[in-house]
Amino acid sequence: MKLNLLTALLGIGMSNTSLAAESFRVYAPAPKTQTLWIVDAVPMPDGGLEFKLAEKRELGINGRVIATHPKKPLLYIAGGGGERGKVPGAVVTLAKNGTYASHQRVDLNDDAAYLSLDHSGAFLFGVSYGNGRLNVYRLGKQGLPGKAVATIDEGKKEAHCVLISPDNKFLYIPYVKGNLALFQYRFDASSGAVTPLAPANANPPVGTGPRHLVYHPKLSMVYFSNEQGIGLSTYERRPDGQLVLKQDLAILPQGMSKEGLSASDLEITPDGKFIFAGLRGHNQDFDRIARYRVKPDGHAELLGLTPADKIPWGLALSPDGKYLLVSAYNGATLTGYRITNEGDLKKAASLAWDAEIADLVTR
Repeated sequence: MKLNLLTALLGIGMSNTSLAAESFRVYAPAPKTQTLWIVDAVPMPDGGLEFKLAEKRELGINGRVIATHPKKPLLYIAGGGGERGKVPGAVVTLAKNGTYASHQRVDLNDDAAYLSLDHSGAFLFGVSYGNGRLNVYRLGKQGLPGKAVATIDEGKKEAHCVLISPDNKFLYIPYVKGNLALFQYRFDASSGAVTPLAPANANPPVGTGPRHLVYHPKLSMVYFSNEQGIGLSTYERRPDGQLVLKQDLAILPQGMSKEGLSASDLEITPDGKFIFAGLRGHNQDFDRIARYRVKPDGHAELLGLTPADKIPWGLALSPDGKYLLVSAYNGATLTGYRITNEGDLKKAASLAWDAEIADLVTR
Protein backbone atom coordinates (compact mmCIF):
# COMPACT_ATOMS: atom_id res chain seq x y z
CA MET A 1 0.00 0.00 0.00
CA LYS A 2 2.98 2.46 0.63
CA LEU A 3 4.99 3.90 -2.27
CA ASN A 4 8.48 2.38 -2.39
CA LEU A 5 11.33 3.82 -4.46
CA LEU A 6 14.26 1.99 -6.04
CA THR A 7 17.27 1.90 -3.78
CA ALA A 8 20.19 2.36 -6.13
CA LEU A 9 20.99 5.84 -4.86
CA LEU A 10 20.16 4.96 -1.28
CA GLY A 11 22.80 2.23 -1.16
CA ILE A 12 25.52 4.88 -1.03
CA GLY A 13 27.28 4.81 2.29
CA MET A 14 26.16 1.31 3.32
CA SER A 15 28.82 -0.76 5.03
CA ASN A 16 28.84 -3.68 2.60
CA THR A 17 29.29 -2.39 -0.94
CA SER A 18 28.76 -5.82 -2.51
CA LEU A 19 25.20 -5.74 -1.19
CA ALA A 20 24.62 -2.02 -1.71
CA ALA A 21 22.19 -2.46 -4.62
CA GLU A 22 19.87 -4.57 -2.46
CA SER A 23 20.26 -2.75 0.84
CA PHE A 24 17.45 -0.47 1.92
CA ARG A 25 16.22 1.64 4.79
CA VAL A 26 13.13 1.47 6.97
CA TYR A 27 11.46 4.68 8.17
CA ALA A 28 8.86 4.75 10.94
CA PRO A 29 7.34 7.49 13.13
CA ALA A 30 7.11 6.70 16.85
CA PRO A 31 4.28 8.61 18.55
CA LYS A 32 5.30 7.85 22.14
CA THR A 33 8.77 9.38 21.73
CA GLN A 34 7.79 11.81 18.92
CA THR A 35 10.71 10.57 16.85
CA LEU A 36 11.50 9.17 13.42
CA TRP A 37 13.30 5.81 13.38
CA ILE A 38 15.64 5.14 10.45
CA VAL A 39 16.89 1.55 10.26
CA ASP A 40 19.45 0.12 7.84
CA ALA A 41 18.48 -3.28 6.41
CA VAL A 42 21.20 -5.28 4.66
CA PRO A 43 20.32 -8.61 2.99
CA MET A 44 22.75 -11.40 3.85
CA PRO A 45 24.01 -14.17 1.51
CA ASP A 46 22.01 -16.81 3.43
CA GLY A 47 18.71 -14.94 2.91
CA GLY A 48 18.77 -13.29 6.31
CA LEU A 49 18.77 -9.59 7.09
CA GLU A 50 20.91 -7.40 9.26
CA PHE A 51 19.04 -4.58 11.02
CA LYS A 52 20.94 -1.66 12.48
CA LEU A 53 19.59 1.59 13.89
CA ALA A 54 20.95 4.36 11.68
CA GLU A 55 19.28 7.36 13.30
CA LYS A 56 16.51 8.34 15.69
CA ARG A 57 15.47 11.93 15.04
CA GLU A 58 13.30 14.20 17.16
CA LEU A 59 10.20 15.37 15.28
CA GLY A 60 8.23 17.03 18.05
CA ILE A 61 4.91 15.56 16.86
CA ASN A 62 3.13 12.33 17.71
CA GLY A 63 3.41 11.00 14.16
CA ARG A 64 1.46 7.81 13.45
CA VAL A 65 1.35 7.45 9.68
CA ILE A 66 3.97 7.97 6.99
CA ALA A 67 4.15 8.14 3.20
CA THR A 68 6.93 8.64 0.65
CA HIS A 69 6.99 10.97 -2.34
CA PRO A 70 7.15 9.01 -5.62
CA LYS A 71 9.88 11.24 -7.11
CA LYS A 72 11.45 13.43 -4.43
CA PRO A 73 13.48 12.36 -1.35
CA LEU A 74 10.63 13.35 0.98
CA LEU A 75 8.67 11.66 3.73
CA TYR A 76 5.26 12.86 4.95
CA ILE A 77 4.24 12.21 8.55
CA ALA A 78 0.99 12.96 10.37
CA GLY A 79 -0.85 11.99 13.50
CA GLY A 80 -3.36 13.80 15.67
CA GLY A 81 -3.80 16.63 18.13
CA GLY A 82 -4.39 20.29 17.48
CA GLU A 83 -7.45 22.16 16.29
CA ARG A 84 -8.86 21.81 12.81
CA GLY A 85 -6.55 23.41 10.29
CA LYS A 86 -3.61 23.25 12.69
CA VAL A 87 -3.09 19.52 13.15
CA PRO A 88 0.69 19.06 13.27
CA GLY A 89 2.48 17.17 10.52
CA ALA A 90 6.02 17.02 9.22
CA VAL A 91 7.80 16.79 5.89
CA VAL A 92 11.20 15.11 6.18
CA THR A 93 13.88 15.75 3.56
CA LEU A 94 16.36 12.93 3.03
CA ALA A 95 19.96 13.20 1.88
CA LYS A 96 21.04 11.44 -1.31
CA ASN A 97 22.09 8.36 0.65
CA GLY A 98 18.73 8.17 2.45
CA THR A 99 19.82 9.62 5.78
CA TYR A 100 17.94 12.41 7.53
CA ALA A 101 18.74 15.90 6.24
CA SER A 102 16.04 18.10 7.78
CA HIS A 103 12.34 18.35 8.50
CA GLN A 104 9.72 21.05 8.45
CA ARG A 105 6.55 21.25 10.52
CA VAL A 106 3.32 21.74 8.56
CA ASP A 107 -0.32 22.30 9.53
CA LEU A 108 -2.95 19.87 8.27
CA ASN A 109 -6.74 20.13 8.29
CA ASP A 110 -7.40 16.94 10.27
CA ASP A 111 -5.76 14.03 12.02
CA ALA A 112 -4.74 11.27 9.62
CA ALA A 113 -5.23 7.51 9.79
CA TYR A 114 -3.56 7.17 6.39
CA LEU A 115 -1.44 9.28 4.05
CA SER A 116 -0.66 8.67 0.38
CA LEU A 117 0.24 10.61 -2.77
CA ASP A 118 -0.92 10.58 -6.36
CA HIS A 119 1.47 9.08 -8.89
CA SER A 120 2.57 12.43 -10.26
CA GLY A 121 3.66 13.58 -6.81
CA ALA A 122 1.54 16.73 -7.08
CA PHE A 123 -1.03 15.92 -4.38
CA LEU A 124 -1.08 14.51 -0.85
CA PHE A 125 -4.14 12.62 0.41
CA GLY A 126 -5.11 12.20 4.05
CA VAL A 127 -8.12 10.54 5.67
CA SER A 128 -9.21 10.95 9.27
CA TYR A 129 -10.36 8.10 11.49
CA GLY A 130 -11.85 10.54 13.98
CA ASN A 131 -14.18 12.38 11.60
CA GLY A 132 -13.88 10.42 8.35
CA ARG A 133 -12.92 13.39 6.19
CA LEU A 134 -10.72 13.22 3.11
CA ASN A 135 -8.34 16.12 2.48
CA VAL A 136 -6.45 16.66 -0.77
CA TYR A 137 -3.44 18.98 -0.51
CA ARG A 138 -1.60 20.41 -3.50
CA LEU A 139 2.16 20.20 -3.04
CA GLY A 140 4.40 23.17 -3.82
CA LYS A 141 7.66 23.08 -5.73
CA GLN A 142 9.53 21.99 -2.60
CA GLY A 143 6.98 19.27 -1.94
CA LEU A 144 5.29 21.03 0.98
CA PRO A 145 1.49 20.81 1.32
CA GLY A 146 -0.51 24.00 1.03
CA LYS A 147 -4.14 24.49 1.90
CA ALA A 148 -6.45 21.64 0.97
CA VAL A 149 -7.85 22.00 -2.55
CA ALA A 150 -10.60 19.47 -1.77
CA THR A 151 -12.25 18.22 1.42
CA ILE A 152 -14.87 15.48 1.35
CA ASP A 153 -17.10 14.74 4.35
CA GLU A 154 -19.47 11.79 3.97
CA GLY A 155 -20.85 12.15 7.50
CA LYS A 156 -19.14 8.96 8.63
CA LYS A 157 -16.27 8.34 11.03
CA GLU A 158 -13.63 5.58 10.95
CA ALA A 159 -12.14 6.08 7.49
CA HIS A 160 -9.00 3.99 7.32
CA CYS A 161 -7.24 4.29 3.95
CA VAL A 162 -7.04 6.33 0.76
CA LEU A 163 -5.05 5.14 -2.23
CA ILE A 164 -5.03 6.27 -5.86
CA SER A 165 -5.56 3.74 -8.64
CA PRO A 166 -2.61 2.78 -10.88
CA ASP A 167 -3.97 5.01 -13.68
CA ASN A 168 -4.18 7.99 -11.28
CA LYS A 169 -7.90 8.39 -11.98
CA PHE A 170 -9.79 6.94 -9.02
CA LEU A 171 -9.71 7.06 -5.22
CA TYR A 172 -11.21 4.51 -2.83
CA ILE A 173 -11.83 5.05 0.89
CA PRO A 174 -12.96 2.19 3.16
CA TYR A 175 -14.77 2.74 6.47
CA VAL A 176 -14.87 0.15 9.24
CA LYS A 177 -17.06 -1.04 12.12
CA GLY A 178 -20.44 0.71 12.49
CA ASN A 179 -19.63 3.15 9.68
CA LEU A 180 -19.13 0.33 7.18
CA ALA A 181 -18.76 1.76 3.66
CA LEU A 182 -16.49 1.79 0.62
CA PHE A 183 -16.62 5.13 -1.17
CA GLN A 184 -15.50 5.56 -4.77
CA TYR A 185 -14.36 8.79 -6.43
CA ARG A 186 -12.99 10.10 -9.69
CA PHE A 187 -9.82 12.14 -9.24
CA ASP A 188 -8.76 15.06 -11.45
CA ALA A 189 -4.95 14.97 -11.49
CA SER A 190 -4.74 18.54 -12.79
CA SER A 191 -6.92 20.32 -10.23
CA GLY A 192 -7.10 17.83 -7.37
CA ALA A 193 -10.90 17.75 -7.58
CA VAL A 194 -12.65 14.67 -6.21
CA THR A 195 -16.04 13.62 -7.63
CA PRO A 196 -18.20 10.77 -6.25
CA LEU A 197 -19.03 7.95 -8.64
CA ALA A 198 -22.63 6.83 -9.06
CA PRO A 199 -23.27 4.94 -6.90
CA ALA A 200 -20.72 6.43 -4.55
CA ASN A 201 -20.75 3.53 -2.10
CA ALA A 202 -19.69 0.06 -3.28
CA ASN A 203 -21.62 -1.32 -0.27
CA PRO A 204 -19.25 -3.92 1.17
CA PRO A 205 -20.92 -6.94 2.79
CA VAL A 206 -22.11 -6.54 6.37
CA GLY A 207 -19.48 -7.58 8.87
CA THR A 208 -16.46 -7.25 6.57
CA GLY A 209 -15.03 -3.85 7.53
CA PRO A 210 -12.59 -3.18 4.66
CA ARG A 211 -9.59 -1.41 6.20
CA HIS A 212 -6.54 -1.16 3.91
CA LEU A 213 -6.25 -1.78 0.18
CA VAL A 214 -3.73 -2.73 -2.51
CA TYR A 215 -3.92 -2.87 -6.30
CA HIS A 216 -2.80 -5.75 -8.48
CA PRO A 217 0.12 -4.49 -10.61
CA LYS A 218 -1.26 -5.96 -13.87
CA LEU A 219 -4.90 -6.95 -13.41
CA SER A 220 -7.84 -4.64 -12.65
CA MET A 221 -8.24 -6.13 -9.19
CA VAL A 222 -8.30 -4.42 -5.79
CA TYR A 223 -7.85 -6.22 -2.46
CA PHE A 224 -8.95 -5.15 1.02
CA SER A 225 -8.03 -6.48 4.44
CA ASN A 226 -11.30 -7.08 6.32
CA GLU A 227 -10.88 -5.62 9.80
CA GLN A 228 -14.03 -7.17 11.29
CA GLY A 229 -14.49 -10.06 8.83
CA ILE A 230 -10.92 -11.30 9.51
CA GLY A 231 -10.04 -12.08 5.93
CA LEU A 232 -9.72 -10.58 2.47
CA SER A 233 -12.10 -8.98 -0.02
CA THR A 234 -11.35 -9.07 -3.74
CA TYR A 235 -12.95 -6.53 -6.09
CA GLU A 236 -12.77 -6.05 -9.84
CA ARG A 237 -12.24 -2.44 -10.89
CA ARG A 238 -14.25 -1.62 -14.01
CA PRO A 239 -13.15 1.01 -16.55
CA ASP A 240 -15.60 3.53 -15.06
CA GLY A 241 -13.98 3.04 -11.63
CA GLN A 242 -16.81 1.05 -10.08
CA LEU A 243 -15.76 -1.80 -7.80
CA VAL A 244 -17.49 -5.17 -8.12
CA LEU A 245 -17.10 -7.71 -5.32
CA LYS A 246 -15.63 -11.03 -6.44
CA GLN A 247 -14.55 -12.64 -3.17
CA ASP A 248 -15.14 -12.36 0.56
CA LEU A 249 -12.65 -14.74 2.20
CA ALA A 250 -12.93 -15.68 5.86
CA ILE A 251 -9.69 -17.24 7.08
CA LEU A 252 -10.05 -18.25 10.73
CA PRO A 253 -10.01 -21.95 11.65
CA GLN A 254 -13.50 -23.43 11.73
CA GLY A 255 -15.30 -22.66 14.97
CA MET A 256 -12.84 -20.01 16.13
CA SER A 257 -14.34 -16.80 17.52
CA LYS A 258 -13.59 -13.40 15.99
CA GLU A 259 -13.94 -11.78 19.40
CA GLY A 260 -10.90 -9.68 20.21
CA LEU A 261 -9.38 -10.07 16.73
CA SER A 262 -9.03 -7.57 13.89
CA ALA A 263 -7.11 -7.29 10.63
CA SER A 264 -4.59 -4.51 10.02
CA ASP A 265 -2.24 -3.59 7.18
CA LEU A 266 -1.95 -5.14 3.72
CA GLU A 267 0.78 -5.56 1.09
CA ILE A 268 1.04 -7.15 -2.37
CA THR A 269 4.35 -8.18 -3.95
CA PRO A 270 5.49 -6.21 -7.02
CA ASP A 271 4.87 -9.22 -9.28
CA GLY A 272 1.31 -9.58 -7.96
CA LYS A 273 1.85 -13.20 -6.85
CA PHE A 274 1.39 -12.88 -3.10
CA ILE A 275 -0.60 -10.78 -0.61
CA PHE A 276 0.15 -10.43 3.10
CA ALA A 277 -2.13 -9.05 5.82
CA GLY A 278 -1.72 -8.47 9.54
CA LEU A 279 -4.06 -10.16 12.03
CA ARG A 280 -4.10 -8.58 15.50
CA GLY A 281 -4.87 -10.68 18.57
CA HIS A 282 -6.08 -7.92 20.90
CA ASN A 283 -7.79 -10.21 23.40
CA GLN A 284 -6.63 -13.56 22.03
CA ASP A 285 -3.16 -15.03 21.67
CA PHE A 286 -3.51 -15.11 17.91
CA ASP A 287 -1.19 -12.59 16.27
CA ARG A 288 -0.55 -13.69 12.71
CA ILE A 289 0.41 -12.69 9.17
CA ALA A 290 -2.08 -14.08 6.66
CA ARG A 291 -0.45 -15.26 3.43
CA TYR A 292 -2.38 -15.39 0.15
CA ARG A 293 -1.53 -16.57 -3.35
CA VAL A 294 -3.05 -14.63 -6.26
CA LYS A 295 -4.30 -16.91 -9.02
CA PRO A 296 -4.08 -16.02 -12.74
CA ASP A 297 -7.67 -14.73 -12.74
CA GLY A 298 -6.86 -12.35 -9.89
CA HIS A 299 -8.74 -14.27 -7.22
CA ALA A 300 -6.89 -14.99 -3.98
CA GLU A 301 -6.47 -18.17 -1.95
CA LEU A 302 -5.21 -18.51 1.61
CA LEU A 303 -1.81 -20.15 1.92
CA GLY A 304 -1.58 -20.05 5.71
CA LEU A 305 -0.98 -18.00 8.84
CA THR A 306 2.50 -17.13 10.13
CA PRO A 307 2.93 -16.30 13.86
CA ALA A 308 3.94 -12.69 14.58
CA ASP A 309 4.93 -10.57 17.58
CA LYS A 310 2.13 -8.97 19.60
CA ILE A 311 -0.21 -6.84 17.49
CA PRO A 312 1.28 -6.79 13.96
CA TRP A 313 0.03 -3.35 12.90
CA GLY A 314 2.18 -1.89 10.11
CA LEU A 315 3.46 -3.83 7.10
CA ALA A 316 5.84 -2.83 4.30
CA LEU A 317 7.77 -4.61 1.58
CA SER A 318 11.43 -4.09 0.80
CA PRO A 319 11.79 -2.14 -2.46
CA ASP A 320 12.74 -5.33 -4.34
CA GLY A 321 9.74 -7.21 -2.91
CA LYS A 322 11.87 -9.97 -1.38
CA TYR A 323 11.24 -9.14 2.29
CA LEU A 324 8.18 -8.29 4.37
CA LEU A 325 8.68 -5.88 7.27
CA VAL A 326 6.26 -5.96 10.22
CA SER A 327 5.95 -3.59 13.18
CA ALA A 328 4.51 -5.09 16.40
CA TYR A 329 2.50 -2.38 18.19
CA ASN A 330 2.62 -3.93 21.67
CA GLY A 331 5.61 -6.19 21.13
CA ALA A 332 7.77 -3.16 20.23
CA THR A 333 9.69 -4.98 17.50
CA LEU A 334 10.51 -4.62 13.83
CA THR A 335 10.61 -8.05 12.19
CA GLY A 336 11.84 -8.86 8.70
CA TYR A 337 10.66 -11.98 6.87
CA ARG A 338 12.15 -13.39 3.67
CA ILE A 339 9.42 -14.23 1.15
CA THR A 340 10.01 -17.66 -0.43
CA ASN A 341 9.11 -18.62 -3.98
CA GLU A 342 6.08 -20.42 -2.56
CA GLY A 343 4.85 -17.40 -0.61
CA ASP A 344 6.01 -18.62 2.80
CA LEU A 345 7.59 -16.24 5.32
CA LYS A 346 10.95 -17.07 6.91
CA LYS A 347 12.00 -14.88 9.83
CA ALA A 348 15.18 -13.09 8.77
CA ALA A 349 15.77 -10.40 11.41
CA SER A 350 14.33 -8.65 14.44
CA LEU A 351 15.03 -5.32 16.11
CA ALA A 352 13.65 -3.86 19.33
CA TRP A 353 12.18 -0.40 18.86
CA ASP A 354 9.48 1.83 20.38
CA ALA A 355 6.08 0.46 21.25
CA GLU A 356 3.02 1.78 19.38
CA ILE A 357 4.75 2.17 16.02
CA ALA A 358 1.86 1.59 13.63
CA ASP A 359 3.21 2.50 10.19
CA LEU A 360 6.44 2.21 8.24
CA VAL A 361 7.83 2.62 4.74
CA THR A 362 10.98 1.44 2.96
CA ARG A 363 13.24 3.20 0.46
